[in-house]
Amino acid sequence: MLLKGKVSIVTAASRGIGAGVASVLAREGSDLVIASRDKARLEDLAKRLSSQYGVTVVPVKADLTVREEVRRISVEALRNFGKIDVLVYNTGPPKPGTFLELSEEDWEYGVRLLLMSAIWLTRDVVPHMIQRGGGRLIYITSSTLKHPIPTLTLSNVIRISLAGLVKTLAYQLGQYNILVNGIMQGYIDTERVREVASTRAQREGRSVEDVLREIAAEIPLGRLGKPEEIGELVAFLASDKASYISGSLILIDGGRTLCI
Repeated sequence: MLLKGKVSIVTAASRGIGAGVASVLAREGSDLVIASRDKARLEDLAKRLSSQYGVTVVPVKADLTVREEVRRISVEALRNFGKIDVLVYNTGPPKPGTFLELSEEDWEYGVRLLLMSAIWLTRDVVPHMIQRGGGRLIYITSSTLKHPIPTLTLSNVIRISLAGLVKTLAYQLGQYNILVNGIMQGYIDTERVREVASTRAQREGRSVEDVLREIAAEIPLGRLGKPEEIGELVAFLASDKASYISGSLILIDGGRTLCI
């Protein structure tokens, strides 16, 4: 149990990568605060993880684009546990589309969702980590930082700001024993990836299954990743075994980017 006695926050945790990460952290002994807009799914996950792994899981309904709701996440963590050891920042997807298809309102919403939410959460948890003498900040981004996807303009452009945030915070917060890293995940088998595949299938007049097979064929391992596989990397970075890793952006995509 790599994280026994730790308290972790995981955002966008009701499904997909966030739920996979939360499941692995719970298995490794961490108590959790999980946040999402989907209250019902969040509460179901909290009950399942608590029952399965014997940890305390606090669900917090929060929209990451609303500042006051973001603040509630750290408030609930401190109210229930008195500390925050690990922040795992994850978000839901922005609106897909090409540059010409997106409105200015889409861009403003995308900035709040993909960048400002990360800044707000970081501002909320870092003072407590400094006071306690250390912590872990882990930002889940996307392999679009390395290889943009043509129809995911908002993700391509805005998420790359998180690379700058990781590098800057690692430099500035190292003196406080706060380790900061980013994860650039590739195609993971989530509802989001299937939505992207569906959009592409409609554009190209093909089936979703055909598009997914084509995506998998681009990956040396021959398959999409699993949400829990992202969770395994997060758990390692959050643990004492990763005590000298900071400022890194780690690619986890089955080797796909190497082949592009």
